[in-house]
Amino acid sequence: MSRTVTVGLDGSPESLAAAEWAAREARLRGLPLRLVNVWEPQPYIQAPLLGGETLQHWAERIPREEADELRLRHADVEISADQVAGRPGTVLPEEARDAELLVLGSRGLSGVAGFLVGSVAMAAVAHTERPVVLVRAQERAEDERPPGTTAYRPVVLGLDVRSPDDTVLEFAFDAAARRATSLHVIHGWSLPPYFAYGLPADPRLNAELDAQRADTLAEALRPWRQKFPAVEVVERPRSGKPANHLVDASRDASLLVVGRRTRRSPLGAHIGPVTHAVLHHATSPVAVVPHD
Repeated sequence: MSRTVTVGLDGSPESLAAAEWAAREARLRGLPLRLVNVWEPQPYIQAPLLGGETLQHWAERIPREEADELRLRHADVEISADQVAGRPGTVLPEEARDAELLVLGSRGLSGVAGFLVGSVAMAAVAHTERPVVLVRAQERAEDERPPGTTAYRPVVLGLDVRSPDDTVLEFAFDAAARRATSLHVIHGWSLPPYFAYGLPADPRLNAELDAQRADTLAEALRPWRQKFPAVEVVERPRSGKPANHLVDASRDASLLVVGRRTRRSPLGAHIGPVTHAVLHHATSPVAVVPHD
């Protein structure tokens, strides 16, 4: 089966924004776009005036009509639409198994609350074996570029230098290369323990630790700089909480890339605290790349 960019579509504003973003991404990658609507049959008692077949008919219109709209705006992208029955949180990871990536929407909230990532999106992020991109309801094509320019904003990568994974690094470098933009790599680390006890800072020790972290980050990126020589890389080692730095960087990013370990705990799959915080508070589209 040919790889596709697959997007989950339910007719909501956030899923429509995700479909639009996915169409642009499909063009960048030279891949077909596949719209998937998951129809979850409802008990007849919940809809006494509409039979199950009628409800399904209305649901089938969602991907079909959106596909028609997208074809008008993206004539150079091959677009297909499918409807699959089942529970979205279970079906979407299965439908994305042969995809290049899965794109989903998330709804923006006002103020400091951040963004609402629903149970379906969280389940997809935790269980999908392919990269998952979450797109906010307000996302627009012009948000990917600074005002008055045609160049993309940077791609931002959150990297754990203790265990840098090639899958995550390649995804981020490839995304930057396709956008002909720079890659900003952020590595954050916790402050020295004496900060927690209110002890005076040790500038010399801090400088030594910062230099060690910077050297480790540079070493992790060296082979990828050679593999993607056209990508400008900005190394940004930072002390403090990694999630805070990534959320701040997302304000000027076209895409934020983070990793997710695929190891399962006794309580099931999880996405990790940094990725979880980023999903709820980053303002740019977020790509979550699973890795061992």
